[in-house]
Amino acid sequence: MPTDECDVCIVGAGLCGMNALFVASRHLGPGQKVIVIDRRPRVGGMWVDTYPYVRLHQPHPMFTAGDIKWTLGREPSYLATKPEVLDHFAHCLRQIKQRVRVDERYGWEFESADAADDAVHIACRDGDGQPRTIRAGRLIKAYGLRVKPNDALKVSSERVRSVSPDSCDVYSGEMRDSASPVWVIGSGKTAMDTAHALITSYPGREVNMVAGSGTFFSSRDRLFPNGSRRWWAGVGLTKMAIELTRRFDGTNENELVQWYRSTYGTGPTPQAAHFMAGVLSEAENAVIAGGLNEVVMDHLVDVVDSDGSADLLLRSGARRTITPGSWIVNCTGYLISDEYQYEPYLAGDGAVLSIQPRSAIMHLTSYAAYFATHLMLLDRLNTVPLYELDLMELAEKNKTALIYAMFALAQYNLSLMSDALPSKVFREFGLDFNRWYPMPRRLSGAARFMATHHRDREHLRRTLDTVGERFGVRSGPVVTTSAAATG
Repeated sequence: MPTDECDVCIVGAGLCGMNALFVASRHLGPGQKVIVIDRRPRVGGMWVDTYPYVRLHQPHPMFTAGDIKWTLGREPSYLATKPEVLDHFAHCLRQIKQRVRVDERYGWEFESADAADDAVHIACRDGDGQPRTIRAGRLIKAYGLRVKPNDALKVSSERVRSVSPDSCDVYSGEMRDSASPVWVIGSGKTAMDTAHALITSYPGREVNMVAGSGTFFSSRDRLFPNGSRRWWAGVGLTKMAIELTRRFDGTNENELVQWYRSTYGTGPTPQAAHFMAGVLSEAENAVIAGGLNEVVMDHLVDVVDSDGSADLLLRSGARRTITPGSWIVNCTGYLISDEYQYEPYLAGDGAVLSIQPRSAIMHLTSYAAYFATHLMLLDRLNTVPLYELDLMELAEKNKTALIYAMFALAQYNLSLMSDALPSKVFREFGLDFNRWYPMPRRLSGAARFMATHHRDREHLRRTLDTVGERFGVRSGPVVTTSAAATG
């Protein structure tokens, strides 16, 4: 079997993979080669197969690879659509190819890797299912969150139509031609996208929500004020993160819920227990809250037929009769996956980097891919004692504490990275939400972080240790291994 050779192999061509590739292009020369493999048919990651009416949560300029500029020609606050995001992925790839050789292998599946003899030997299968081998100097598993298309809920009733956003475009087909009520199941960002699309597209149509424990969001108006307000209004991410992590001590997440929601949050449900770092504008919130016919604060168990009608069976034991022919749209479970087995973010004596939530080093996997790839290619990844945190296990143990622990993790590791990486790395970091603000405010935020991060570090470390001990989850410096993780 022939073996392909490259300097770096990247598994994944989504936002994580493109940021890892951007960083690789800053460290490798024009004659060196990166092989990118992805199971999908093109660059774009989850955006290739996510639901068609999805839009970016944040203003589009901060969704990119490195500091590559968009060519969309829209105002910065514009929330890009799925086709526009995919076009930008393709643009980023073209820009990166001007600096380094990129060999794209779409439709390929990664199987395993072994670090030996100063190289990583990677086993995978090509688009025809044939086994292939790649020999790389470094391997970056840019898995991210592995978001996949959602299935419709399996329900007992034959009197309702159960679909998911990924199998039913609310703008077309039977959903468009039907006047039947819709029940949106879930209260996260997908549920907000779906409810907003239905309410704005079909005025007067009955749209309901089974919201579980409820979700609240960061107010886009608070974090990303528009126009001239960027000079004086709103709060930059650095300031917010410092304030949040100083308040969180690893035990007081319930207090943080009330503080964050009242200070930075918004949401259309009457109660909201969870915050998953989504962003929603006050205008979107008002449309959704005003357009929902009914919000049920409970969890759906099943839909059953009963006496000529259909009933929602709820976790509390309650039943709710709904109109036969109603649509049940499953908007749950996109971010929590049981697909991951634990593997450390660092293995193979520093030759293998794995970006995934079981060994998270940042609150966002795209951030982790950018900074950790820099550390890897500077041969510093195995010398900087970054903390890892098992976000999947923490989500199972306590979703309320999850988001605040994620911010503590990010602030702690950023503090370590700022001592280990050159300033150019941070200047080229286009994902930074602080870039929304004019340069004087950005410089002020950077100065605040640099002035305080050393003295905040011990509090952050104690907080992460407390989270790990309290919930029995992995939290601390990674135990390095000489062999790469497989799978």
